[in-house]
Amino acid sequence: MTLLTRINALLDATTIPLVASAHCDLPCGVYDPAQARIEAQSVKGCMEKYNASSDADFKVRATIIKEERAELVKHHLWVLWTDYFKVDHLKQYPNLHDLFWMATKTAGDAKKSNDVSIADRLLSEIDAIAEIFWATKK
Repeated sequence: MTLLTRINALLDATTIPLVASAHCDLPCGVYDPAQARIEAQSVKGCMEKYNASSDADFKVRATIIKEERAELVKHHLWVLWTDYFKVDHLKQYPNLHDLFWMATKTAGDAKKSNDVSIADRLLSEIDAIAEIFWATKK
């Protein structure tokens, strides 16, 4: 018996095939629409501070932070949509796709504006997604 044959025999005897299944990538405790909501609240706060300031440099910083946070909103929403929600959820909540579509579009609109009503709309859309999310956790 060659050394390679003995190593392969040993590996075959000690290697146990592992099979795992789950309905999401990690235990579901890692998903939460609150992450998107916190970033959306930051977007709104940046807009409010931008609108209240007359300092041009401050406005530039507020805009940069707002755009970064709006991008994070989109990221957190897409993680929920692509990693947590499944076909069964969409069957149960047929408006789910539209909710995500509109919320990510609104996050994009927030990047281009300092209109607080856009941030309010984004928060409302995230809240609608969160309501469905928590209903699926029951």
